[in-house]
Amino acid sequence: AAAVSTVPSSRPVDSSTTCTCGPPSPRMSARSLGRSRRVRGPAGLLAAESGGAARAGWTARLGWATVLGALALACATGLMAVSGWLISRASEQPPLLYLMMAVTATRAFGIGRAVFRYCERLLSHDAVLRILADLRVAVYRRLERLAPAGLRQVRRGDLLARVVGDVDAQQDHYLRWLLPATAAGAASASAVVFTLWLLPAAGVALAVGLLAAGVAVPAATAVLARRTERRLAPARGRLATRTVDVLTGTAELSVAGALPGRLAATAEADRELTALAARSAAGNALTSGLITWITGLTVTAAAWLGVAAVHDGSLTGVWLATVVLLPLAAFEAVAGLPQAVRHRQRAARAADRLREVLQAPEPVVEPAEPAEPPAGPFPLRLTGLTASHPGAERPALRGVDLELAAGRRIAVVGASGAGKTTLALTLLRLLDPSAGRYTLAGTDATALDGDVVRRLVGLCAQDAHVFDSTLRENLRLAATDADDDRLWAALDRARLGEWARALPDGLDTPVGEEGGRLSGGQRQRLALARALLADFPVLVLDEPAEHLDAPTADALTADLLAATEGRATVLITHRLAGLAAVDEVLVLDAGLIVQRGSHAELAAVSGPFRRLLRAADGDLAAAPGSASVLTGA
Repeated sequence: AAAVSTVPSSRPVDSSTTCTCGPPSPRMSARSLGRSRRVRGPAGLLAAESGGAARAGWTARLGWATVLGALALACATGLMAVSGWLISRASEQPPLLYLMMAVTATRAFGIGRAVFRYCERLLSHDAVLRILADLRVAVYRRLERLAPAGLRQVRRGDLLARVVGDVDAQQDHYLRWLLPATAAGAASASAVVFTLWLLPAAGVALAVGLLAAGVAVPAATAVLARRTERRLAPARGRLATRTVDVLTGTAELSVAGALPGRLAATAEADRELTALAARSAAGNALTSGLITWITGLTVTAAAWLGVAAVHDGSLTGVWLATVVLLPLAAFEAVAGLPQAVRHRQRAARAADRLREVLQAPEPVVEPAEPAEPPAGPFPLRLTGLTASHPGAERPALRGVDLELAAGRRIAVVGASGAGKTTLALTLLRLLDPSAGRYTLAGTDATALDGDVVRRLVGLCAQDAHVFDSTLRENLRLAATDADDDRLWAALDRARLGEWARALPDGLDTPVGEEGGRLSGGQRQRLALARALLADFPVLVLDEPAEHLDAPTADALTADLLAATEGRATVLITHRLAGLAAVDEVLVLDAGLIVQRGSHAELAAVSGPFRRLLRAADGDLAAAPGSASVLTGA
């Protein structure tokens, strides 16, 4: 979400379609989105967020993988049964020809077990990796539709844990639960049927043992582990969130003396996750012991029943080894089911966390049939516009009227929370109005594709993302075919060219992660240069001087207004320096325009703008070094 202000459209980038701000808006049909809200469980999530043709391919591969897995287990069972018979029969020293069929069957089962297992793993992993690839794309597309207005309540670390860890966890639903359980059921049924044919009493004992180990123990495991598994995914999210906070804010936390406390909170989150993982591991050990105990009891019961059957003549002695050894192979199929149940619960919890994000209300609804794009955005009009953030109790903007023509510049001022950033999101069509109209050259913006709007209206945001690359590559996000002359011209207009030319590597100078090698003012000027390079007809400057000291902020604001002269511009700011250069000033308060006019007109009358001026003068006088600043003013 931090990169939203600088990432271009998801479509192939060229000089005519580049947008350095605003996320792409790939479409998902209303039918598929509605389906994603109704389904439950990991399987439903995977099905709802992906296409039907892809699902058909997955189903075929997973079906064949299930068959191959069952055949591999059947071969293992057959190998044990035939081996027991062969050993017993060979002890009677019959002619070798009598043993050839069993010898051949032993080889076939041994080879078949390895071949079927290999093919099952190949098909199942191929299918699941395809599923995860499509799911990741679908999840990212959905997040693009939600960002930034629809993800305001989700922290970056937790969102990262959901998009990476929770998506990866969906593979366990198939690889470690569905396929093993299905194959185990088929192989166990075959083993029970064969044992019933040999010795009904032993078959009944094997059936009871398999039901206990394959149904009762996993069911008990599910009950015992439900609470732990429900807490594991959120615990991972908390640890990821705190880790990201520490890694991205180490310098600020150190200066503020808050780093030890944040490190302690991260360590506490790690201890919580470790304790939950230890509890889960203890449950695994308990269930493994139960499976082993049930296996031993079943084999003992089969041996006792087999000996009794041989004694009374109802079973020939050569089959006794088969009756005793076959349960060992049969229990191999169900031994992993308790752990499979845990993986199923873990995947279900991860799917629920993904669904919480994917089913968040959409801030923008793309039209089914977008209108024809206008040749230009002018006149850009807001008429009685009201806008609300998803889940908000009251509108962030109410009844806003605004008109922009080519070259007209408007400043929007107000205290924090007045609705300034909401206005920027609405102009970029990252948030749809709930009432009123927003038109571009007479065309309703909500009838246009979002990418079309963002090619006409661009953004230079206060948190514009600077990528860990060179000056050249950061600039060329706006125009991939731009030559060095255009790049230098953009830097000069942003008052950054002289500084960049003095660098040893010039445009090839690395800027560091998130622009860490640049000052705050240089980062904002680089973002402005990128926006100017994109050549938007309308440019929205959202708090460009935020987080800067007063002299730097005032100088940057002046340079921004100079660089955008002759371009339709909306300057959103809480700073009042330099606003005499704009055509009109709008004062927002609680989402309403409470005052509007030129800087001189508003400063001459009592009202909110004059109060803001007095408050700004008071803050400036109280700031260190304010005397020299005021003298310079």
